[in-house]
Amino acid sequence: MSVVLAAHFERLIATNELIPGSRLPSEREMAETFDVSRSTLREAMHELEGKRLIERRPGRGTTVLAAQGTSEDFRSLATEDASAAYAAELREIIEPSIAALAASRATASNLLQLSDVLDRSGENLLQAESLRLDVEFHTLLARAAQNPLLESLQARSSEWTNDVRMYSHATRVSRRISTRGHHRIYDAVRAHDPVAAQEAMMLHLEEVKELIAKATKKRGE
Repeated sequence: MSVVLAAHFERLIATNELIPGSRLPSEREMAETFDVSRSTLREAMHELEGKRLIERRPGRGTTVLAAQGTSEDFRSLATEDASAAYAAELREIIEPSIAALAASRATASNLLQLSDVLDRSGENLLQAESLRLDVEFHTLLARAAQNPLLESLQARSSEWTNDVRMYSHATRVSRRISTRGHHRIYDAVRAHDPVAAQEAMMLHLEEVKELIAKATKKRGE
């Protein structure tokens, strides 16, 4: 149960539903809310603390920490000059490495978060919701890599490519292909196979590039 709790809070932090500086309820309140023992709750908090996601201080409670190397550190990269093509190249460089590191470092709670996103993904979703879950999957994968600088770079590249990535979710077929790629990546990460995870990510990005190219070509005709 501590894994489920840790996964729940880490997802909230990764998706900014819990922002830096947020103060969590007391241990007693959280234990009652989630119907778990204080020891189970402390195990979950200990994992989050070990990942430097929260800070616990006697008398001050538990506070969400700002990520090290946040995306704000990369504002100087001049967003307006970062074309979609450049951002796509950045993704091709960093995301396979992120997948490989995630395969080596992902905890049980990380795997649970990724699995949950996949359970909510599918070809029958609306385009915007499919893209939102796509971004969430890659965000959580970067968190599983446990490298705050790579996580920050991933977040920025995701922002830069958000508009064009909409095209890779424009049809049922494209959503199916995208989700299938995520499943391959997840399977490799769950198997703790860095090489397979890296290859799965490279294949996924190539498929996404092809989907975007086809969709934009059709739009221009």
